Amino acid sequence: MRVLRTARLRLDPVGREHLPFLADLDADPEVLRHIIGRARTREEALDFWTPQVPGPMWVGHVDERPVGWWSLWPREGGVAELGYRLARSWWRQGLAVEGARAVVAEGFSDPRLDVVRAETMVVNSGSRGVMRRLGMREVRIEVREWEEPLPGAELGEVVAEITRQDWASTLS
Repeated sequence: MRVLRTARLRLDPVGREHLPFLADLDADPEVLRHIIGRARTREEALDFWTPQVPGPMWVGHVDERPVGWWSLWPREGGVAELGYRLARSWWRQGLAVEGARAVVAEGFSDPRLDVVRAETMVVNSGSRGVMRRLGMREVRIEVREWEEPLPGAELGEVVAEITRQDWASTLS
């Protein structure tokens, strides 16, 4: 993986040096409201992130300050799953879309990738907006069974995707 750059972001491949930032990000209950419904303790966050580093993920920086992460996890059949999280102080500034565009473009530089997919709760309007601005289309809503459902879980999860062909048309 290589460093990616946008107008405002430097996206570094995730490494062990980013674990403190990932733990800090997961300590904000608002950041994880639609993920697990609460903040993670530092120990929980490090237990979660340590085995995933390194991985197909980048930590974005504005100047030298880490602001969030973006990932593109390979799935079967030419599909990858896009993920992203931003520190709350950086919300609503277009950085989620900016970083996601760079990561999706990097993904589609691999000819084996045909589809990028993302999922979020129906009630997560911020994340759904990011997906729309990327050119993703919502293909279905899945209502899933959860042991401890979060508020709004009964409305389901939106599955959105963009194909290589659709991505190419957004660039022209």
